Formats: sequence, structure tokens, C-alpha cells
Amino acid sequence: MVYVTRRERFNAAHRLFKAEWSDEKNYEVFGKCSNPNWHGHNYELFVTVKGKVSGETGFVVNLKDLSRIIREHIISKVDHKNLNIEVDFLQDKFVSTEIIVKSIWEQLEHQVKLLGAQLHCIKLTETENNYVEYYGE
Repeated sequence: MVYVTRRERFNAAHRLFKAEWSDEKNYEVFGKCSNPNWHGHNYELFVTVKGKVSGETGFVVNLKDLSRIIREHIISKVDHKNLNIEVDFLQDKFVSTEIIVKSIWEQLEHQVKLLGAQLHCIKLTETENNYVEYYGE
């Protein structure tokens, strides 16, 4: 089994909050990340796929194809957007990094299979100190 990773980047805003809580309670739990006027990140998205190397191409997947599906299904929807209100696959979800990576997985899993590989890991770096990895259920 060979693992191949593609990195993409995007910028986006979001807010960590629960509508049923007061602004004070949200601030107590989520701190500055609950700012009612949002806050943003320069995200790095790492998509790792796995599979057997093709005898014909020498690839697990063609990285141009992997980049295309990531850009089409994720980056085009999240880049320079408000994740809480503008992204279809995050609607009605709490927009933590943990939920974002699980949602990205859901968007890409089938597309990666169409390329003849398996999704192995989604890693999303939110800051230089914080990232989340998801390996599926």
C-alpha cells in the first residue's frame, strides 16, 4: 500500500458558537473564537489517499486529478467564504475544525474511489499550532 498526499490552501472565516447560549456563555466556552463578527484562518488542507501503484502509470492516483476533485468539491466552496453561512456541506453544523474535517471526508470519499484509490486521512491545519486529522469511522 502506498500513501499519497496533496496539500491545498484556503482562507475562510467562521464563528464557534451555540445559538441557544448567550454571548457571555459562548465567550466563556469558546473565547475569542466566538466573536459575533467572525474570525478567520489561513487553512492548509492535506488529503492523503492510499492504494496500489498502477503498473501502467506508476501512480496510486494522478495528482492532477486529485487536485481537481479537491478544488472542485472543497476549495471552490470554502475559499474566502464564511463557513457558518456560505458552505452547503457545513449548513446546520457546528463549524469546529473537527466537524470540518469530517464533512470534507464525506465530500471526497466517493470521488477518491472514482480515481481508483481510498481516502486515508484528512488533515486540516487551522493555525501553526493547531490541526486536526481524521481517518474515517
